[in-house]
Amino acid sequence: MYYDPHSVLGAHVHQGHVTVRTLRPLADKVVIVTQEHQVEATHEQDGIWVAVLPDAAVPDYRVDVTYGDLTTRNDDPYRYLPTLGELDMQLIREGRHEELWRALGSHMRHFPSPMGDVTGASFAVWAPDAQAVRVVGDFNSWASGATALRSLGSSGVWEVFVPGVEPGAKYKYEIQTREGYWVQKADPMARRTEAPPATASVVEESHYEWGDAAWLDKRAATNPHLGPMSIYEVHIGSWQEGLGYRELATDLVEYVKEMGFTHVEFMPVAEHPFTPSWGYQVTGYYAPTARYGAPDDFRYLVDQLHQAGIGVILDWVPAHFPKDAFALARFDGSCLYEYPDPQKGEHPDWGTLVFNFGRTEVRNFLVANACYWFEEFHADALRVDAVASMLYLDYSRKDGQWSPNQYGGRENLEAISFLQETTATAYKRYPGVVMIAEESTAWPGVTAPTSGGGLGFGFKWNMGWMNDTLRYLREDPVNRKYHHGEITFSMVYAYSENYILPLSHDEVVHGKGSLYSKMPGDHWQKMAGLRSLFAYQWSHPGKQLLFMGSEFGQEVEWGEGHSLDWWLLDLADRAGLAALVKQLNTVYRAHPALWTLDSDPGGFEWIDANDGNRNTLAYIRKSPDGQMLVAVINFAGTPHEGYRLALPKGGRWLEVLNTDAPEFGGSGVGNLGAVEAEELPWYGRPYSAAVRVPPLGAVWFVPEG
Repeated sequence: MYYDPHSVLGAHVHQGHVTVRTLRPLADKVVIVTQEHQVEATHEQDGIWVAVLPDAAVPDYRVDVTYGDLTTRNDDPYRYLPTLGELDMQLIREGRHEELWRALGSHMRHFPSPMGDVTGASFAVWAPDAQAVRVVGDFNSWASGATALRSLGSSGVWEVFVPGVEPGAKYKYEIQTREGYWVQKADPMARRTEAPPATASVVEESHYEWGDAAWLDKRAATNPHLGPMSIYEVHIGSWQEGLGYRELATDLVEYVKEMGFTHVEFMPVAEHPFTPSWGYQVTGYYAPTARYGAPDDFRYLVDQLHQAGIGVILDWVPAHFPKDAFALARFDGSCLYEYPDPQKGEHPDWGTLVFNFGRTEVRNFLVANACYWFEEFHADALRVDAVASMLYLDYSRKDGQWSPNQYGGRENLEAISFLQETTATAYKRYPGVVMIAEESTAWPGVTAPTSGGGLGFGFKWNMGWMNDTLRYLREDPVNRKYHHGEITFSMVYAYSENYILPLSHDEVVHGKGSLYSKMPGDHWQKMAGLRSLFAYQWSHPGKQLLFMGSEFGQEVEWGEGHSLDWWLLDLADRAGLAALVKQLNTVYRAHPALWTLDSDPGGFEWIDANDGNRNTLAYIRKSPDGQMLVAVINFAGTPHEGYRLALPKGGRWLEVLNTDAPEFGGSGVGNLGAVEAEELPWYGRPYSAAVRVPPLGAVWFVPEG
């Protein structure tokens, strides 16, 4: 009975009559009610009651159940046809259901009926190794055995429709494994969950009406890879404690818009049980975490960001998942979502499980999940976490702890194929979105097209730039001339991929200290060091990302358990640093030379890459239409008076940025707003100007007019 309860329960035509069986344990009386008849049922066995109706075809009916003095009228879950169609089943079997969340999980359903329209929820779950599946929840008093699902054959899907279930109902699946024991699991496709530490799934019905149509239309008609991208990375729980999605839709949106960032990147918002994992150990891939509100509340936050002209990037974690017993691990008693081989299926660093990228249905689960965040929450980009851990079979493993692929190599061919499928599907279905890889090795072709064997991402985090830059800046300025190659090396490979320059949360945790603490010297030098770092980052080829708090010089290392130190903005120099970041974003967005050719060697020229003795860099950024911006970055602790700057053309050059301006907390060394290019050749260029370059500072110039 368990694998096919509908074959026993419900209504069945037999020899010109209709036999109805219904499961009502411990009932005192059961009556089957139609529009024409009321037929009292008799108890058959084990809580199953049976009645024979004098009808030739199955009529609409209800079940009156009496317990003691109380009689209630109920509908029968086992009189309904499957809520998944043949096309759903075929696509699931083939692993090509790109809208999997519409077929599996729980869904509110509304059916017309002669005895009154019926509302309830359908439940469908993939559990191919299960012997039986039941759904328990607050709608059936969490009673084991009350509501069994039917097997839909070779698809491995189990399904039932339960009348009377309302939005907000909590539920889990009870699964009988091949060994015969029962496990209770949250729904892998749940679109809403209880707030941790509770772990039940929640029936969700969205009523949200979006207001970002203009944003989406513009996005679809724009190539985001060629536009400005200045990203503010946010951990929702600690940006400002106590704020939910709705509150952030006011406070965060206003702040990011004021600061001028083009995008917000949220650290993972999918449901996760362990808060200190920051969301990187996901148990509910289809559910925004309930810590901060309902799914429609998160939709509202995204909508408000879009209406404010701000893009939304979501961290996405398809590389691994935690071992929590209530979630995906050994879901139906077998290694369903994870590799069964422990050499591939367990991640030694994180104590987590690795998805079986070679299993058709698992790939479908993840590819559809990427589509889900684009489709249902209007995300503009996904930043894929820990790509390197997916690409290599020997990642964090010693000899003897991994086995080579079929060609004898260390590449995980199944993971490569999965990543290619995901990026290709995203770009095909959602014009204007971006796929971003956090990939920390020298894997070739991360941002190359899948048609040419690449992984198909739009951007890759430039971890080399980050490591070299921070290593260089940790040195005292008097020693930096011995490390000059570290600050220029990034241009050797700047166009090997399409890059984002990240100063992310990873650089300000686990004892690494804040960006402020990484800068040598006294307080003034640390603040000046941050200003020069940001000017360098914003003018270097590649998009830029900055973790929250760094924009005003957060001193202490970030921790997920407390808010940023917003009180620092009451101090003049911290407010000055924030004002500089705002100005960087303003100038950046206004000058296409800083972003149109980020991934094209034609967008950058060195003026002087070899001035290590003065710890200084000078270069030109260019746009396709000939616009130019010249940047001079001085990483020395002393100013350079009369610095001879080679320029590509004569005339007046406006100083559009000076990180040492008093309003930014600087000492005021500058050029009074402009310099005049003389017809004095310098470093092979026909013009040059004498420039004042501030200590630990940067100046940017553009030709007048």
